[in-house]
Amino acid sequence: MSPLRSSPVFRSASGSRGGQSHCLWTQSPLTRAFVSPSLRLVHVKMADEAVCVGPAPTNKSYLNMDAILEAARQTGAQAVHPGYGFLSENKEFARRLAAHGVTFIGPDTHAIQAMGDKIESKLIAKKAKVNTIPGFDGVVKDAEEAVRIAGEIGYPVMIKASAGGGGKGMRIAWNDEETREGFRFSSQEAASSFGDDRLLIEKFIDNPRHIEIQVLADKHGNALWLNERECSIQRRNQKVVEEAPSTFLDPETRCAMGEQAVSLAKAVQYSSAGTVEFLVDSKKNFYFLEMNTRLQVEHPITECITGLDLVQQMIRVAKGYPLQHRQADIPINGWAIESRVYAEDPYKSFGLPSIGRLSQYQEPVNIPAVRVDSGIQEGSDISIYYDPMISKLVTYGSTRAEALQRMEEALDNYVIRGVTHNIPLLREIITHPRFVSGDISTKFLQEVYPEGFKGHQLSDSERWELLATAVALFVAAQLRSQRFLGNLSDELETCSHVCLPGNSLVCRFLQVDLDGKRVDVSSEWNLASALLPVTVNGTQRTVQCLSRSASGEIDLQYLGTSYKLRVLSKLAAALNKHMPEKVPEDTSSILRSPMPGSVVAVSVKAGDTVAEGQEICVIEAMKMQNSMTAAKTAKVKSVHCNAGDTVGEGDLLVELE
Repeated sequence: MSPLRSSPVFRSASGSRGGQSHCLWTQSPLTRAFVSPSLRLVHVKMADEAVCVGPAPTNKSYLNMDAILEAARQTGAQAVHPGYGFLSENKEFARRLAAHGVTFIGPDTHAIQAMGDKIESKLIAKKAKVNTIPGFDGVVKDAEEAVRIAGEIGYPVMIKASAGGGGKGMRIAWNDEETREGFRFSSQEAASSFGDDRLLIEKFIDNPRHIEIQVLADKHGNALWLNERECSIQRRNQKVVEEAPSTFLDPETRCAMGEQAVSLAKAVQYSSAGTVEFLVDSKKNFYFLEMNTRLQVEHPITECITGLDLVQQMIRVAKGYPLQHRQADIPINGWAIESRVYAEDPYKSFGLPSIGRLSQYQEPVNIPAVRVDSGIQEGSDISIYYDPMISKLVTYGSTRAEALQRMEEALDNYVIRGVTHNIPLLREIITHPRFVSGDISTKFLQEVYPEGFKGHQLSDSERWELLATAVALFVAAQLRSQRFLGNLSDELETCSHVCLPGNSLVCRFLQVDLDGKRVDVSSEWNLASALLPVTVNGTQRTVQCLSRSASGEIDLQYLGTSYKLRVLSKLAAALNKHMPEKVPEDTSSILRSPMPGSVVAVSVKAGDTVAEGQEICVIEAMKMQNSMTAAKTAKVKSVHCNAGDTVGEGDLLVELE
């Protein structure tokens, strides 16, 4: 979205706008992540009418009820679908729409209030005989009370925003110090994201699965559960990969969870689509976590296995129609996987936000049974103001193995240039033996990558494939240059050196000899294409050449991960040993921002002495707060930022002596 962010108006299926009902969408799916001139936005192009609701900061646009109500008045909208976030669970917004005679496509204000407050929702769940997590049912007043309560419950505990969701305002604490710090950060994030800094504390269930039940209810007392979604693959309490159904649930547990979810929905007279989230332990005991009174980002995978269009059902319910289905009508047909494609650097804490303009963008929609829900296109900008999600990439198959194979192919064929993205991590997750076997929990990423994500680790055969592909690409580029110059000879200059680093090859045309091992590489080698299908010793791959320089440097995306290689001729290899090497910067004496964002607080000044691990400042990006700490014990030489400053990735924050 942009300083000219627009809320699109869509025609209903009933026909043209003249005399017909139409609906205002205050947040078209996924477009909240982007900043670009409004006329270039995908959802604006799709809309019949578009109305600017304010500049980029959310409190001046998507949270600006007056502006959205005015847009509804201008367009004559009879209904508003609130999308995934912002005002989608705001009872005041729903109340004000009703006062203006506009239908809110979602539950009524009572259900929103009851389920939007985690304290009240937990009490209602207990009364409805829904399994709940042990914890403190009141509002935590301050950090010291949080420590006292945590001690009574027993560590570890989960501190979370009462009005929150989507991982915002959530912290796990294992001791008193982490409880105090978690209280501070959670309350600040909650206030920033929801305008409500109230917190609650409950027992943290170690190593659980996160499984949620999709419910659908009408205004006539009918309610269904539409099976489950497994959402255990998470980072910072935010989902990364989801699937439906879960590999873990048996029919009995699925039915018990579904019945409890419906019981909760009926307890608050729920009407519309909603999601009841549970934590499930290794023995299949399940506990109520929260209810999201809105459409979930991962709803497409439920649509894939049930055949129901959830948005259509929400509109029908809002109009007052009864549900068309009975519980016995809800199937589980096949398997669906969703990967959340983010503009993030997965090598930094499994994903710190990245900003920039999409210089090249190509979705893998040419592959059968692939669905991409996005709101961007080539040329769109990604800013610091919103969630960094690029798209929801969904694949479907008759079996889980088929859906996973299609996801692997789709990720290899997804072209995203101009921003850092998390496709390397997504591909590693869905191909990892633990994930493939279904052995997962919310701790999957920390357990599989205890030292952080490092990208795909090449096997010997994969290394030969990559090196041979790089050399063949080098040869193909030479051939193209010779044809262009009209100087095509029978022999190419021998390529004697390719580095990944330090492997030597001899290459003539598309046969590569690596330490006496022959590798055959074949491809059409359309160097103008973003995607390069290549066959190496009979194995078919899709690689992407991200960059190629005259000095022989090639950046290849292979098996999802980017690898930097250098291919040199004999002469260049001989001369290269005389080139000086760049000395890496001493990062122990400086602190640079690992992401674009805004400085929330600075805790030190020049002359202060800081200990290793001590907080120096706090950076907020995409509504998440991150504590920046000292890498060593030293004196502060200079401070280059102030609270309120906007910083870019790599900007100098503090220097140490």
